[in-house]
Formats: sequence, C-alpha cells, structure tokens
Amino acid sequence: MISTVRGPVLSIGLDHAVVEVGGVGMAVHATPATLAGLRRGEETRLWTSLIVREDSLTLYGFADAEARDLFGLLQTASGVGPRLALATLAVLSPDQLCTALADGNLTVLTQVPGIGKKSAERLILELRDKVGVVAGTTIEPTATVDRGRVRSEVSEALVGLGFSAKQADQSVEAVLANGGGDLDTSAVLRKALAILGPK
Repeated sequence: MISTVRGPVLSIGLDHAVVEVGGVGMAVHATPATLAGLRRGEETRLWTSLIVREDSLTLYGFADAEARDLFGLLQTASGVGPRLALATLAVLSPDQLCTALADGNLTVLTQVPGIGKKSAERLILELRDKVGVVAGTTIEPTATVDRGRVRSEVSEALVGLGFSAKQADQSVEAVLANGGGDLDTSAVLRKALAILGPK
C-alpha cells in the first residue's frame, strides 16, 4: 500500500496532479480543493490510497490523513466506489461529512452528485456508528444499544430499499431474536439484508 507520496509537482490537471517520486511521475487523483493547494514545481506531500483493479492501479491523494481515512470508510458502504467517495469529499469537508452522518442529515448528503435520498439513508445507517472512530471526532456511540431505535431505523431503511413493512419487520425481529440485541444499526441492517436477499 502506498500511504503517502512526496515530491515536486510536475503538472496539475482538472482531476489529478503528477507528483515526481524517486524519479517517477505518479498521477494522483484528487478533489478540486486539494489540487488548488498545489503549485507546479513546488514540493508537496499527499496522503494516498491505492485502488487496485484487474485492469488498473489508481492512486487517490488527500491533503490530510483524516480525509484519506474517510475516503476508505465511504467505500465500505454498499454501492460506493472510489469515484463516488472522492465526489463526496469534493463537495463536503471531513467535518461536514462526519456531522451529516452522525446527525442523519439527508439534506447535506444529497448535495453530492450521485447520492439520492435512498443512498444517503444507506450511508447513514451503515456508517454513522463508525465515523467517529475513523475521523477521530468527539462523536461517541452509546454504551448500550437502543433496541427500539435500531429496530425502527433498520425497518425504515429496508422499506426505503423496496421491501414491504411486513418483510422489514420480520427480518429485523429475526436478527434481534437470534442474538442480535447487542448489534449496532449497520450490523443489524446487513444481517437483515442477508435474510431477505437482493430486492
């Protein structure tokens, strides 16, 4: 894994910059805000994430480790790839993203092109319990799981994904009855989806 790159900036494009590292020019994809902070010919250090695909190796760069870690966290959510994760960080700062996820703010999340209401709801349910740990914020999970809140949130999310209210309630009850009482919202959602199968 390439965690950081440091060297002079050879060129700056619309969506990437080329940084010379050990005599090799590395293309690093970044948000407009990150690119705006670079100067051609000046040395820079970027925190990076290498995405490996069968036909490509793509390097994404960020001004700080927090943004890089959030980029990785976003991709753990269903349906989020590196392009959408980068677009999210292009629109929202790390603080704005963390706050929106923790508060369940759909309005803020849907400002990102490619994220609609259902996608935003899924992001909140899957990431709100993880975002404080990754971002190092003061957001703290409650010591005990509120079963009623978890049941309600997961049921609403499943209905939003196209399942009937009856299907949603039955699957959630099955998860909670089968030792899922101590699971957070995202974990219960994943187990309920596994029971229901793809919609």
